[in-house]
Amino acid sequence: MADIVLINPRFEISYWGMEHALSFAGKQANLPVACLPLLAALTPAEHSVTIIDENVEPIDWERCARADIVGVTGMSVQRFRMREILSELKRRGCFVAVGGPWITVQEDYFGDLVDVIFVGEAEETWPRFLNEWRQGLHQLRYEQIEKTDMSTVPTPRFDLLKMERYGFGSLQFSRGCPFQCEFCDIIVTFGRRPRVKTCRQVIAELEAILKSGMRIVFIVDDNLIGNKKVIKEVLREIVAWQKKHNYPLSFFTEASIDLADDPELMELMTRANFVATFVGIESPDEDSLREAKKYQNVRKGGTLLEKVKRIQEAGMEVWCGMIVGFDNDDPTIFDRQIEFIQSSRIAFSMNGMLAAIPKTPLYDRLAADGRLDYSDPCEFGTNVIPLQMSQEELRDGYFRVLNQLYSPESYFERTDALFLDPNFEIGIMKVENWLKHPRMIPGQIVLFFQAVGLFFRLSTRVPFKPLRKEYRKRLWRFLKVHRRPGLVLFYLFHMAMHYHAFRLAKDVSSRQSPLVNSF
Repeated sequence: MADIVLINPRFEISYWGMEHALSFAGKQANLPVACLPLLAALTPAEHSVTIIDENVEPIDWERCARADIVGVTGMSVQRFRMREILSELKRRGCFVAVGGPWITVQEDYFGDLVDVIFVGEAEETWPRFLNEWRQGLHQLRYEQIEKTDMSTVPTPRFDLLKMERYGFGSLQFSRGCPFQCEFCDIIVTFGRRPRVKTCRQVIAELEAILKSGMRIVFIVDDNLIGNKKVIKEVLREIVAWQKKHNYPLSFFTEASIDLADDPELMELMTRANFVATFVGIESPDEDSLREAKKYQNVRKGGTLLEKVKRIQEAGMEVWCGMIVGFDNDDPTIFDRQIEFIQSSRIAFSMNGMLAAIPKTPLYDRLAADGRLDYSDPCEFGTNVIPLQMSQEELRDGYFRVLNQLYSPESYFERTDALFLDPNFEIGIMKVENWLKHPRMIPGQIVLFFQAVGLFFRLSTRVPFKPLRKEYRKRLWRFLKVHRRPGLVLFYLFHMAMHYHAFRLAKDVSSRQSPLVNSF
C-alpha cells in the first residue's frame, strides 16, 4: 500500500483566479482543479490519497515527507511555484511524480527534481505506474498511446477536497476539440476528436457535486460543443435531472462561437440552466483569425457581434478571450479590441498577449523564424516577438487595453447595455417564470439574503470610495428594471468581479503585481 499526497500549487493572481472578488463571498479560491480528485478516484483502494490545494491551504511539508509518493500537477502559469515546491520536496527526500499540462508540453523543464513524469492523459498510466512502483519496476516516463475512453472514467473524489473553501464546483463532460487553432495546446494534449462521457456518468457526477454542497458549477471542457450530437443527448438528461430536483445547479462553461448557429443547442443549454459561456473570440480582425487558423470564427452566418448577441438573447451571458500580438496586428489593434468589447456587451473579457506554448504549431513556426524569447520568465510577459510592433509596444498596449476595459465607465457601459434590457434573463429563468412556480420561490428567498450580504460587503470593504459610490448608483439603476433576487445577486457578482479586474489591471500595469499573461 502506498501513502500518496497530491498537490496543486498556488496560482499567481490572475483574471480567472478572481482573488480580489472571492473575499466578498468568504471563499479562498474560485474552483478546485479537476484532475486531482479524478486521479484519486483512479487510485486502487489499497492506497491512501490526500489532496493538498495550496490555493486554499498551506502545504504540510512534514505530511509530504511521510508520504511514499508525492504527485504535483500544474499549468504553465504555475511552473515557477512548481519548481519551488519540487525543490523543497527533493530536499526532504520525497519520491516525486509530476503530471499535468505544463510537463506534458515541456518534459525536461524540472530536470532531476522529478522521479517520474506523466505526459498527457493518465487514466491508464497512473494505475499502471502504481502497480509497477509496488514491484520496484516503475519507469521514468509514462505516456498513454491511446486517448482515454471517456465512458470508463470514474466519478472524481470530491470528498477529498475542502469544497466549502471554493466559490464554484468543477466538472468535466468531454475532452478534445475538432478545431485547429495554431496557438492552442488542447489538441496537443487531448486531440481533435471530442470524447464525451455517458449520460449515466454525467448524472452521477451531478449527484456527487450536489452532495458536496456546490450550487454553481464550471464545466471545464475546453469546448463543450465539440461533438454537438452527443452533447445534446447529455443536455437532455441534465434538463430532466434539473427539473426533477428543482434546478439546484447553475452552470457556466466554454464553447466555440458556432454555438450561435445552433438554436436547438442554445435552448437545451438554457433549459439545463447554463447562465454563461466563455467563447474564444481572440480578435476582431479576420486576417488575424485566419492566421491563427481560427476558421470557426470567420464562417458564414453573421458577424462575430451578431453571433454573440444571439447567444445572449438565448439566455446565456457571453464571456470571452481576446489576444493581441498576432502577426497581422499593428498598434491599431488595441483600440479595435476595446471598440469590439464595448460593442459586444461582454462584461468579462480575458485579454492576453499571444504566447507560444511548446509543442503547438505556433511554437514550431516562431522557433523556425527565430521569433521566440527563451528567457524564463519573459521580461515582456510573453515569449512571442511580435512582427509589426516592438515588445514594449505590445506590452504597453496590452496594459492600456486592460485599464480601459475595466475603468468603471467602460465596464458598466457595456454591462448595463445587456443587463438593463428589460427582456434580459439567464438560464432556466429565460423560459420559466419563477413567480408561477412555487418550487422556485424558496431558492429565490435564499438568493435574496445572499444578495443583501454581498451588497453590504461591497459597500463596506471595497477600499476605494468612488467605486463604492459607483456600485450603489449602478445597483439602484438595475433595481428599477429587474427585481428577481437571483438576477440581482448575479449583477452584484459582476460588481465584485469588476473590483477584481479593476484592481488587477492597476496592479499589473504599475508593476505592483507580477505580469502574469493569463488575464
